[in-house]
Amino acid sequence: MPLSDLPLPLLSAYTSAVQEPEDFRNFWDSTLREERARPLDVTFEPVENHLQVIDTFDVTFAGFGGAPIKAWLHLPANLPAEAALPAVVQYAGYSGGRGLVNQDTRWAQAGYAHLLMDTRGQGYGVHAGDTADPHPSAGEVAYAGQMTRGISSKETYYYRRVFVDAFRAVEAVQAHPAVDASRIILSGGSQGGGMTLAVAGLAPGRLPGVIAAMPDVPFLQDFPRSVDLAGRGPYPEVAAFLARHRDREEQVLAVLNYFDGVHLAKYAEVPALFSVALMDDICPPSTVFAAYNAYGTASVQPGAAPEGTSAGAATETAKDIEVYRYNNHEGGQEHQWIKQLCYVRNLLAS
Repeated sequence: MPLSDLPLPLLSAYTSAVQEPEDFRNFWDSTLREERARPLDVTFEPVENHLQVIDTFDVTFAGFGGAPIKAWLHLPANLPAEAALPAVVQYAGYSGGRGLVNQDTRWAQAGYAHLLMDTRGQGYGVHAGDTADPHPSAGEVAYAGQMTRGISSKETYYYRRVFVDAFRAVEAVQAHPAVDASRIILSGGSQGGGMTLAVAGLAPGRLPGVIAAMPDVPFLQDFPRSVDLAGRGPYPEVAAFLARHRDREEQVLAVLNYFDGVHLAKYAEVPALFSVALMDDICPPSTVFAAYNAYGTASVQPGAAPEGTSAGAATETAKDIEVYRYNNHEGGQEHQWIKQLCYVRNLLAS
């Protein structure tokens, strides 16, 4: 795949033209206030994973609308009773789920608690899933896939549910006695990277235990540009929907704007390690840089902070980005994970 986006010097300076809706923060304030009023109802059931050095729990917690969301929690085996481990919360890529019980335990092997969240209505890709999406809008007219599910309004749009699920997954892992609730790191690639940015942006004032974010080749960024440029993957679902529903472009883009990671990333306050692949034709690199350049830049003046956020926040947050010049959407893969592992170790040692 040849380069198809801006050259790196221009990518490094690229900022999105998307404008945040006037009621954006109120929308997310009210969404989280309503959803957090529901009991979390988290349970941890030990399961056989056929591994000697990892213990695994089948996790269920209440996500958006109180719907049951599944996850795996992996821990190093034979922990002492007083253990308080930092936790990595990992979100799955598009079409993926939490997978088999022992399919991904790397963070637990490295000595951390590892929550791997299922994504509602997915799990039909590389990794299987076990979580349904019972919301009524899941059955509305849409293009195949998830990108246009519930697209008739911001209240019914699919990713409203998913972002709330991802937020509550942090609360779920914080409830386990072996987890240090004050040391939570968010991670994920592609769709999981977009969910990482969403939770990082929603966390200030609500999830004080979140201390870092690691989004890889994040999806759900700079929607108008992504729909125009992406040649493969989920973004073309939006174009295909609009190719048939020709009169709905303005309405669809207006709904997507409430879920654009560029807006959410602005409000993040924790350090972040991004990655981008310059030959990526699924998540165009300019859209990743749009989120990276926006990350942590919101300047909230004293007395003007929305509910749940901190007044007088810093204007910018520590961040870095790994660039994979010759890779497509696979990005850095195992190379990036080693960088993440070192990043987490250094972060926790500081």
